[in-house]
Amino acid sequence: MLCTMAQNPDVMGEDGVKAAVAAIKGESLGGKVTDTGVSVITKDGAQAGGAPAAQAADTAEVKASQAWKIALITMDSIDQHWVTLNEGAQAEAEKLGVTVTFMSPNTKDDAQQIECVNNAVAGGYQAIVVAANGPDAISSALKEAASAGVKLVYVDSPANVDAEATFSTDNEAAGKTAGEEMIKALEAAGITSGKIGIVNVNAATDSTVKREKGFRSAFEGKGYELMETQYGEGDAAKSQTIAENYITQGVVGIFGCNEGSTTGTGNAIKASGNANIIGVGFDKSDAIMNLINDGYLLCTMAQNPDVMGEDGVKAAVAALEGQDQGGKVTDTGVSVIKK
Repeated sequence: MLCTMAQNPDVMGEDGVKAAVAAIKGESLGGKVTDTGVSVITKDGAQAGGAPAAQAADTAEVKASQAWKIALITMDSIDQHWVTLNEGAQAEAEKLGVTVTFMSPNTKDDAQQIECVNNAVAGGYQAIVVAANGPDAISSALKEAASAGVKLVYVDSPANVDAEATFSTDNEAAGKTAGEEMIKALEAAGITSGKIGIVNVNAATDSTVKREKGFRSAFEGKGYELMETQYGEGDAAKSQTIAENYITQGVVGIFGCNEGSTTGTGNAIKASGNANIIGVGFDKSDAIMNLINDGYLLCTMAQNPDVMGEDGVKAAVAALEGQDQGGKVTDTGVSVIKK
């Protein structure tokens, strides 16, 4: 025989039990399907015992042969989501004996993110773990980095450039869950029609665009009017102004597509004094948790940025060690957090 396709049944067993426990605890997994990977084992691999090839799809088994330099570039360095992602990346870097430098822009800005990518290449970093601000804006810079031999791994939001692997939330499914949670709360209050506002970041960021798409899909065939989306660039103050404008138009619900959008939405509902408006959002921060506990937000879709950071670094090291991960996309999960 020339070769065999080696699956990872141990990973299936481990992840299956993890998912079962999460479901028992009340976490909504959304029926997600996760690729547990496969490796090609040829004569050379079999002679070596098969283990290295069989483990190729499980980046947790990879050990760094040297102190690789990895750049972590997220959309900004302020949102708690990105801070937590960096913490996960740093913890994994310490385990593997590699260096991860958090070199993200201060704010969501394409030019600043491009500069970060260029600085990483110029600084001799061998891999870049990146959350792209948009699918196209930084593509040219990432292509140049790849041409220079830099390995690319996406976390949270990909760009339109091939990468070793992507670790992100199934944003469309999570957005639909957010819509379903809002509908349940509205119907429980006897509200079966009315205007719904949507506060998004911009019209380009892959993750938040998919969240909005999923949210809108939940309302198909329902008696609600989804208003034109307004963009606050992920800034809490700008998002609050947008949400306040929605409130003056008599909305019954508002959806925030990311941390800043959600914080702004909750603050606007709080300032209005109308706790009957249903606010639903995305991401988890101290401010968002306080707004939920105080009754100004119904719930938030909490991602797992620490897992994105950990798995992103694992994948980067695996790529640098010569493992082909085939551009796999892994759903890092989401939970619905209520009061």
